Amino acid sequence: MGQTALVSASQPTVAHEALVADLAAALAPDRVRTGAVELDLYGRDASVLRGSAAVACFPLDTDEVAAAVRIARRHGRPFVARGSGTGLAGGAVPVGDPVVIVTTKMDRILEVDVDERVAWVQPGVVNLDLTRALARHGLHFAPDPSSQQACTIGGNVANNSGGPHCLAYGVTSAHVLAVEVVLPDGEVTVLGGLDPEPPGLDLRGAFVGSEGTLGIATRIAVRLTPDPPAVATLLLDFPTVEAAAETVSGIIADGLLPAALEMMDQPITRAAEEFAHAGYPTDAAAVLLVELDGLPAGLADAVERVGRIGRSHGARTVRVAADDAERALLWKGRKAAFGAVARVAPNYYLHDTVVPRTRLVEVLREVYAIAERHGLAVMNVFHAGDGNLHPLLLFDARTPGVMDRVHAAGEEIVRVSIAAGGVLSGEHGIGLEKRDLMPLLFSPVDLDAQARLREAFDPDGVANPTKVLPAGSRCGDLQSVPEGVWV
Repeated sequence: MGQTALVSASQPTVAHEALVADLAAALAPDRVRTGAVELDLYGRDASVLRGSAAVACFPLDTDEVAAAVRIARRHGRPFVARGSGTGLAGGAVPVGDPVVIVTTKMDRILEVDVDERVAWVQPGVVNLDLTRALARHGLHFAPDPSSQQACTIGGNVANNSGGPHCLAYGVTSAHVLAVEVVLPDGEVTVLGGLDPEPPGLDLRGAFVGSEGTLGIATRIAVRLTPDPPAVATLLLDFPTVEAAAETVSGIIADGLLPAALEMMDQPITRAAEEFAHAGYPTDAAAVLLVELDGLPAGLADAVERVGRIGRSHGARTVRVAADDAERALLWKGRKAAFGAVARVAPNYYLHDTVVPRTRLVEVLREVYAIAERHGLAVMNVFHAGDGNLHPLLLFDARTPGVMDRVHAAGEEIVRVSIAAGGVLSGEHGIGLEKRDLMPLLFSPVDLDAQARLREAFDPDGVANPTKVLPAGSRCGDLQSVPEGVWV
């Protein structure tokens, strides 16, 4: 990859002032921020990583994003796109004093075609706001990350995000038809299209999940999903984690495909219940939250089958939500689980790997053992239907040396997951967090192919540098991560 000279923010003040002045002229002075507190905020995301930005700017439309990219290039700066900052792998953490281009003010739903079930949105539209706006049409946006009250569609596209209901409906890539993109040289193009088979290579598919390394999404055409005619939500509780995990496999083996199939162990169940008061049984070793949807007649049969399978594996109780209010309360507990952890410990490290469903019990045992070995508490809440684990390692960042233990435990969890036939990430992405673990899953040939694709979009390595591809790849020195990014 070619190497552009990337200017450091520590170089002459006059150069930095010229950069800020050009951005202010292209956008507006009040949408270009250089204050220390603001730059500290935009130097982080929801991970345990931190970086430093030269300046943060807030465009309103495609033209302003393109202008910001061109100005960054002209001043020898890399750039990083950022949404709400809910990412958990350091994907939006700025490295190398870049221009941080924040898309949260690009929050308009531009067009909704109810007949074709397509909406064009700006990247700063909040995930849940889109679904709420579509409710009167009987439609919704299916990907529903746990952070859906805050995360943006642009961020969902960047990370190919999932969520509980992606077991049946698929992750973000299945719901994006086209993306308008500002490329790393400032050119604007559209990848994909609304035709059933857009011509050419599937560059839309390459862009979704690229974590900001191929450009910045400025308009997104998303597929809209009809609301199901009927929904049933079940809560099953178990005396052991093993029994709950075996029930997951039993449900899938019986030919059922729930809309969602979530599992929580006892520590996270207790924390969620104390926070949300959803009626979770806090004495259970594990609970399963199962959602089924479809036609009413078939739904009744599916509910009976799930209950039977659960009881055959030792479920103590099988509770079916009586109405929409109870269903919403059950989901409130699950979606608030991560926030509820703040009542237990001041900090947590939320991991993300995927393992085969048949290896869930084995890997969970390893996760508990790893946490104990490193002197850390752990809670497990995850998308059990597709084996997407989310262990939460709890800690106090003020404790000397604790981050070394947290980082070591996290790496062990990744290695155990890969050894079990799993993958590095289900939905959080690679970012900074897992980039140097990529060789565990990909051969040098695989990594070279990924680097060549990236070069085709960004030959100078200025779009979100240091992310995804490991040190020593074709991206060379631009991929070296400085010391101090771990909090």
